[in-house]
Amino acid sequence: MTTFRISPAVADAFPDTLIAVVTATGLRGDEPWPATTTALEDLERQLADAAWVPADETDPRIEAWHTAYRSFGTNPRRIRPSVDALGRRLAKKGALPRINAAVDSYNTVSVRHGLPAGAFDLDHVTGDVEIRYADGSETFTPLGEPDTVESPRLGEVVYADAIDVLTRHWNHRDAHRTRVTHDSTHVAFILETVHATRDGHLVKTAAAELQELLAPHATRTTVDYLGPDTGA
Repeated sequence: MTTFRISPAVADAFPDTLIAVVTATGLRGDEPWPATTTALEDLERQLADAAWVPADETDPRIEAWHTAYRSFGTNPRRIRPSVDALGRRLAKKGALPRINAAVDSYNTVSVRHGLPAGAFDLDHVTGDVEIRYADGSETFTPLGEPDTVESPRLGEVVYADAIDVLTRHWNHRDAHRTRVTHDSTHVAFILETVHATRDGHLVKTAAAELQELLAPHATRTTVDYLGPDTGA
């Protein structure tokens, strides 16, 4: 079983971190997911009707991530947190990208609640996953670019397993190796905040919503929470 943990150094630097790990086993990505389709379309309709707008960089939820990025040397207006980039795309185009049902599910929940989200195909993860500072020797192959190899900067916050880096700049971009596809059956979905005192309730609400979207299409779903003093 894959364990998720936060390194002591990252926990010390971001003591108000809360991460929901929603794990789905026996996922069936090749069948219709009507609830996800409805949730996506409802969100886009609310935007079109000016009844709702995605959080932007003036929102405290996004601002907290910009501050975190700057603390480890990343310019968040050039390399944006995932939810920031996704919200900007939605605001500009009026629609979210359709990738596959599992990815569409977490993208919808992420933008609705202004929380970064991601996912890992656990069948392609080796060992445990740790959120830690990069030591400068690791490699990273970006999602959609299987022939590209990058080197995360020393001190950049990353998710990493026993082989290499799974995300860059904490949650800016996922790796190609652990991407979620139609064929993924064992997946860990991530929702996170670095300001749990204010936004912890949003993480729990979002995790429950994501689990509700996943459950009809999985043999089993669980939700665990990861903070500076806990593992998931």
